[in-house]
Amino acid sequence: MRGQLKVAMSRAKYAAMGAAVGAAVGGAISRNAASTGGGVGALVGAIVGEKRASAVELADKIKERT
Repeated sequence: MRGQLKVAMSRAKYAAMGAAVGAAVGGAISRNAASTGGGVGALVGAIVGEKRASAVELADKIKERT
C-alpha cells in the first residue's frame, strides 16, 4: 500500500510540474496553445513520475538484497 501511495504522489508531483512548464511554453504562443501545452505537459510529467518512482523502488529492492 505504501508503495502505491509513493508512486501516486510521484506521478502527481511530476504531472503538476509538467503542466506548469507546458502551459508556460504554450502561453508564449497563444491562449489555446497554453491549454494544450498544459495538458500535454501533465501527461508527460505523469509518465516521468511513474517511471521514476518505479526505478527508485527497484533500486531500493536491489540495495536490500546486498
